[in-house]
Amino acid sequence: MTRRITFPHLILNHALPWLLLLLLGSGNAESRNEDHQTYIIHMDHSHKPSAFLTHESWHLSILKSASYPADRNNMLLYSYNHVIQGFSARLTPSQLSEIEKSPAHLATYPESFGKLFTTHSPNFLGLKPNSGLWPSARYGQGVIVGIIDTGIWPESESFHDKGMPPVPRRWNGRCENGTAFSPFVCNRKLIGARSFSKGLQAAGINVSKEYDFDSARDFFGHGTHTSSTAAGNHVEGVSHFGYAKGTARGIAPRAHVAMYKVLWATDTEESAASDVLAGMDQAIADGVDIMSLSLGFDQTPYFNDVIAIASLSAIENGIVVVCAAGNDGFPGSIHNGAPWITTVGAGTLDRSFHATVTLDNGLTFKGISYFPESVYITDAPLYYGKNDVNKSICHLGSLNPDEVTGKVVFCDNSNRIDTYSQMEEVDRAGAYAAIFLTDTPDIDSDEYYIPSLILPTSAGTSIRQYVTGKNKSKVKSMRFILTELGTKPAPHVASFSSRGPDPISPGILKPDIVAPGVDVLAAVAPNIPFIEIGNYELVTDYALFSGTSMAAPHVAGVAALLKAIHREWSPAAIRSAIMTTAYPVNIAENEIGGVPATPLDFGAGHIDPNKAMDPGLIYDADFQDYVEFLCGLGYDEKQMKAVIRRNQWTCSQESTDLNYPSFAAVFTNETTAKNFSRVVKNVGAEDSIYHAVLEFPAGMNIRIEPSTLKFTQKYQRLDFALIVEIDRESPRVSYGYLKWIDQYNHTASSPVVAIKT
Repeated sequence: MTRRITFPHLILNHALPWLLLLLLGSGNAESRNEDHQTYIIHMDHSHKPSAFLTHESWHLSILKSASYPADRNNMLLYSYNHVIQGFSARLTPSQLSEIEKSPAHLATYPESFGKLFTTHSPNFLGLKPNSGLWPSARYGQGVIVGIIDTGIWPESESFHDKGMPPVPRRWNGRCENGTAFSPFVCNRKLIGARSFSKGLQAAGINVSKEYDFDSARDFFGHGTHTSSTAAGNHVEGVSHFGYAKGTARGIAPRAHVAMYKVLWATDTEESAASDVLAGMDQAIADGVDIMSLSLGFDQTPYFNDVIAIASLSAIENGIVVVCAAGNDGFPGSIHNGAPWITTVGAGTLDRSFHATVTLDNGLTFKGISYFPESVYITDAPLYYGKNDVNKSICHLGSLNPDEVTGKVVFCDNSNRIDTYSQMEEVDRAGAYAAIFLTDTPDIDSDEYYIPSLILPTSAGTSIRQYVTGKNKSKVKSMRFILTELGTKPAPHVASFSSRGPDPISPGILKPDIVAPGVDVLAAVAPNIPFIEIGNYELVTDYALFSGTSMAAPHVAGVAALLKAIHREWSPAAIRSAIMTTAYPVNIAENEIGGVPATPLDFGAGHIDPNKAMDPGLIYDADFQDYVEFLCGLGYDEKQMKAVIRRNQWTCSQESTDLNYPSFAAVFTNETTAKNFSRVVKNVGAEDSIYHAVLEFPAGMNIRIEPSTLKFTQKYQRLDFALIVEIDRESPRVSYGYLKWIDQYNHTASSPVVAIKT
């Protein structure tokens, strides 16, 4: 594993903890003894008096009426015009109470603080320079990808603009001046860079001067990594200290990048929801086509979820919103599960990094290693504490330096100590190198600070027999910095990737899709040491990170390629094309915690970009479809206004299904059947005829009507009904597939999942 950006949170395991954001909960003549707090105030813009030319002037007037003159200048933080109609401000409880009495007030969200979640992958995805999606999409030319993250390192070679087209005329954004960041570093690749920290500073939290920059410059590398993964330019000869050597390129290397820095290294290691909302609001105003977020809120109803609310506004503006699913790794841990968001889980690549060890008896073993130096160890004594249990497992304080100095130490597997602690003990005792045994390696790539490798416990018997024999045991050789392609099985779901069912709407299958999220090589900020080896701190321009943070920009890049080809497609159509052409084959063979993976782990499957270019059928949805979905949740008038940002809407008298590309049937003890209705649009040949192929296990039954769809023209829509039935003795989770197959080799596949509650 590598640096893993963890959710509720970003999604990186080890670094300075970051942010993400959750949401929180709740006048005039103020008492000067009251404390101020930041609130996001959602207003009904239809109440704005015509005398105010802008929403901001109206918001300022509201605040001035609720404050003493001395406070007027510092109360307003942001005025929001797109994600919501409203503002964020520092208010006392009495001021807030006064504002909430206004008929224009819709909702109050107290400021929240959270943390982040943390180039072989284009090849693994099947992207080729001379055929398929890349040349058809002109590598994403003309598409603008907005990244909401920790900033960007503009000098990275991944953001050079050689071969880039001019900046689109429709672009409204700009590059801001700031600490160690000049607008002149932007170019035809990096066309926008802004930062948002007013909410943080209003809460009395200072941006760290040691670890961060008060500008759009990246402090940690996360935003640089996600940006270059989505849309980085071609850079030859990059590697992670020799591992994964090759050419780095983003998924959409000719797309433009705009960075919105909302995540900060702070004295208290926090960041503010009001800043994230401001970044998303600006991205909509600037004119991005794709919005990628590798961060999220704690799970909360949509009317309290600022990312859900802001994303719906983006969708209404035709922007595809892609979000990381989170790194919590257990059932029901999905983040960013609103049905208008494309929610991405993490899978593995068919690539491994390892070292080899050959014993003096000729046995050779290959194990996991990310040790960043090309050392070659030969004829070294091999040590094993065979007569002492603590020494045999390299327990803390057990090894005697006089016994292990200059030797390779073999550390046995034990549930009493983790591998990293064993490494610390070996290093303390002054050993030369180490061999560890475990079937659950949990060492990140920046933690291999001594020459070492990890072997599976199955190798333990042979090594143990040799090292406890009569003859002196030796390591004949140890070699590092080895990269192997074609590792199987791949892809499978990463252990840390958050799983469904979605806790807010279990009837919407989440995650939607899985993409590469383990050991992804991309650009980073070279300003902080990546690892310390002996007395030296090593830095790098490219590094391996892991997390759903890394998976989301892969999908954002594919969405950019599809947008370049199909400008007329809606965000829902692009997501549908990605989902219905995914493949679940190897993922379904994976076992997680001893239980076979299901679509609750991998959604529709692993992304297949070339097939997504020509899906044949799409399940489309527009803003009104999402309104109907929200109507079905039973939200009251105020809650509906908070999510859809308008005063008037219509709800069908009849219950309608959201036209989603997957099916999730939630059963109680009283129900054994569930009906769905769907509409598909033909985006293939005008005379396409599709036949339904149903796959399901014993104890589950799927029926469909009609079983054949005959189209007579392109863009024609046809509907069908699907019925899911389960036996009372069926397992808690069952699943099958509906596959629509036509005469032109299109297959539009949808998972059908039955969940017992």
